[in-house]
Amino acid sequence: MSFDLTDRPWIGVLRDDGSQDELSLRQVFAQADRLRRVEGDLATQEFALMRLLLAVAHDALDGPGDIEEWAELWEDPDCFAPVQSYLEEHRDRFDLLHPVAPFLQTAGLRTAKDEVFSLSRIVADVPAGEPFFSARMPDVKRLSFAEAARWVVHVHAYDTSGIKSGMTGDDRVKGGKVYPLGTGWAGGLGGVFVEGGTLRETLLLNLVAADTEELDSSSADRPAWRREPCGPGSDGRSATGLRDLYTWQSRRVRLHHDTDGVHGVVLGYGDPLVSRNMHRSEPMTAWRRSPAQEKKLGQSPVYLPLEHDPARSAWRGIAALVADRLEDGGGAEGASRLRPGILEWIARLVTGGHLSRHFLVRARVVGVSYGTQQSVIDEVVDDRLAMPVVLLHRQDRTYARQAIAAAEDADRAVRALGDLAADLARAAGAEQEGPKAAARAEGFDALEHLYRGWLSAMADAPDPFEHRYVWQRQVRETVGRLGDRLIAAAGDAAWEGRTDTDKKGRTHWLNAGLADVWFRGRLAGALGDPDSAGPGGSGGGAAAPADEGPAGPEPPGLPETGHIPTAPEVHA
Repeated sequence: MSFDLTDRPWIGVLRDDGSQDELSLRQVFAQADRLRRVEGDLATQEFALMRLLLAVAHDALDGPGDIEEWAELWEDPDCFAPVQSYLEEHRDRFDLLHPVAPFLQTAGLRTAKDEVFSLSRIVADVPAGEPFFSARMPDVKRLSFAEAARWVVHVHAYDTSGIKSGMTGDDRVKGGKVYPLGTGWAGGLGGVFVEGGTLRETLLLNLVAADTEELDSSSADRPAWRREPCGPGSDGRSATGLRDLYTWQSRRVRLHHDTDGVHGVVLGYGDPLVSRNMHRSEPMTAWRRSPAQEKKLGQSPVYLPLEHDPARSAWRGIAALVADRLEDGGGAEGASRLRPGILEWIARLVTGGHLSRHFLVRARVVGVSYGTQQSVIDEVVDDRLAMPVVLLHRQDRTYARQAIAAAEDADRAVRALGDLAADLARAAGAEQEGPKAAARAEGFDALEHLYRGWLSAMADAPDPFEHRYVWQRQVRETVGRLGDRLIAAAGDAAWEGRTDTDKKGRTHWLNAGLADVWFRGRLAGALGDPDSAGPGGSGGGAAAPADEGPAGPEPPGLPETGHIPTAPEVHA
């Protein structure tokens, strides 16, 4: 039996007319200029498939070696023609059912008891023990060969951790089991890649040249299908470059099938990979310094992937995407954050004039939140942020700084709205955290669409400072209306008020009227004087540097508040 992935349809795509289809590897590259994007069963599957396609493109083109080679590919409508002969040359390794070297699998993989497990072990939309929201409830009995191929790619990237069955021949087995070695490689990343108008543009925009300073490359780099098939254990090697990393075999897999499809799987640990200080190898994530790891290891700096917070939309974390490493005062070696290498590459293209400053790209944000010691998938993060590439220009940081500051404007205004909700609850003698959280969530929801539209329009803004002033007026009006609603709905108890004691032991009378006055003061401090004729206003909110909180003193009795960071919140 054979299922040749170079010729058989298995990759989901969205065509430029909006219709969906499944294509083979050959068809995907041949029709890339007529496709919008790859589609998967989950966003994480799309991310894993994109990396697979990029590994094919890098290897088939053997490059690009430098930015000039990339520019030639960008101008050539038939730039992926060499992929066809490449796939023909390696087609045996793309056979999902090959008897000796099945695609991304280990032939003959078995446990000591010859167990064959349910396909729910590789199908991530069936949470272990909680299948109630899955269309496949309560189990996965069978997959088509096309579906199985997609989930094999996905399991190497995003499989959960936990104790797994030991494979015969793996020297890590103890008592028939292998103890936790971590998730699949992509599961530890705050995944980021760039989307263009077509799949062809998307592939090329993410095709990083080998001479990129921020990334290490090696002549020995090659993808999984150009290496010897993996055995049941691990040789402990490190990744050699992008092609290797994009197809990293973090698991050992063997599909069990018949003539009609796949009905079982054997799954064990493969090659673990430590994420510490891999920022010069992995371009599809932002990175953060980890003081805890630096102290533990006695070395500095130590960078770890900056994972996405499922509760935080991409626009609120824009600083992690566009802030230059030198802008936090730490210097090139001591930066607290590094933006994704993919965006550094786009910055190089726009700074070198290979992309217009008005060119619009979408930063695609994909990630996973694991639970219970990384043994289950709790949430999948999937977001897009359309932005002009001028935000990434290395010699003109003005637009990027104003985009970051605008997100901080929103944070400060929404914080004022949350404080209003808490003050109204205090005035009524009610619990504060629930109303405060609800008001903040409503505020961010109301501003999200506005910010995304404002950011996209930045490409045509002749004055980024004036553009930000327009944004501040939108924020003031939107958050002000939400505040009006809270006050109108406050109820008699809040309007009558009560004696309140603040954190410093000061006693004062608090009612809805005073809470309203405080809210207007906070909003003016966050966004400037609404009656001012230009950017900044007399309140100073618009002109304040991005790392400062709202201007002006806090009213008596208000909770002490500090700056809210715009980068995704993570823990060491």
